[in-house]
Amino acid sequence: MITGAGAGIGKAMAYRFAEAGAALDLVDINEQNLRLVKTELKHFNMEVNIYKVDLSKKEEIDLFWKKLEGKEPDILINNAGIYPAKPFLEVDEAFLKKVMDINLNSVFWMCQNMIRSRLKKGGVIINLGSIEAIMPFKDELCHYDITKAGIMVLSRTLASEYGRKGFRINVLVPGGIWTSGTRNVAKEALQFKLGIIKSGIKYNLRNPMGRLGKPDEVARMALVLASDLSSYVHGTLITVDGGFLSA
Repeated sequence: MITGAGAGIGKAMAYRFAEAGAALDLVDINEQNLRLVKTELKHFNMEVNIYKVDLSKKEEIDLFWKKLEGKEPDILINNAGIYPAKPFLEVDEAFLKKVMDINLNSVFWMCQNMIRSRLKKGGVIINLGSIEAIMPFKDELCHYDITKAGIMVLSRTLASEYGRKGFRINVLVPGGIWTSGTRNVAKEALQFKLGIIKSGIKYNLRNPMGRLGKPDEVARMALVLASDLSSYVHGTLITVDGGFLSA
């Protein structure tokens, strides 16, 4: 199961897992995008189920898992998230709640349902963090950064508690990845928004590889973490950032 599978990293993961022979449950709030992804995956001849779910609402998440009873996935990838920029002093309660509900709370509830439904079977959980939570470099993302930090702590706590129950739980930590979201940011930079231009220059100067990553470069690592190739990798953070954090 991959959340946020309609675009970007989630879509790239869907391709890699289908190629590897996995049956897929793809979740996104954008049903049209999900249908397009399902159509594009047809040539892999694998089962692909799509589900429109508003992950900001716990009741929708719980209802979704109830419908899955008896056919729960053995691998869960919590990839869905939003990263709208807003100055810290302008963040209001509604804005913060939305970001927290989608980015952090949904991961909590998805993990809870996964572990509860497979308590006697175990499984694999991969949650998506961000280098922003370790080394903040872009302004106006405080609200986003704390959700990703929360995901990292949640994941390591669950890994400690449920490793003996047959679960492997890890965090993928992408750096700057060239997705539709970052393309939109680039378009804003072309409109001479100096703060965005400054952040882009700052990122590239620090990154030893001197470029943004590709969604597929994160997807390939997700495939490794989901497979027995990483059977003793548990409770850790795996960075896919071109060396940004080590520079």
